Amino acid sequence: MSWVGTLADMLWEPWLLGLFLFTGLVYSLGSGFFQLFGLPLWLRATLGGLLRRQRGKKGGLSPLQALATALASTIGTGSIAGVAAAIYLGGPGAVFWMWISALLGMCTKFSEVTLAVHFREKNEKGDWA
Repeated sequence: MSWVGTLADMLWEPWLLGLFLFTGLVYSLGSGFFQLFGLPLWLRATLGGLLRRQRGKKGGLSPLQALATALASTIGTGSIAGVAAAIYLGGPGAVFWMWISALLGMCTKFSEVTLAVHFREKNEKGDWA
């Protein structure tokens, strides 16, 4: 094994994964577990926005396109294969820990999107970038 592989193993096992979970826990506690208690708000903002007709807006992304893009960048095919492998190798305990990491990851993703919206800028055409 090369030194790069050894360094990658030292970084990923288990320190970085624990840091991801810890970050999700800190964000969850700081937001009052928004991913659970803010459910009506984010359902109304996402699914409700898909059903509303956009009048007079040309260009840019529709709410459905924005949702599909966000889901595609978050979920991906690696998640599907990773879940199958984890269930095969780890059994029911792996499912429990995937639920916990998904719950904490929701708040991490919420914080990531909130920061992206907060720090976006208008380009020379007047569109958000």
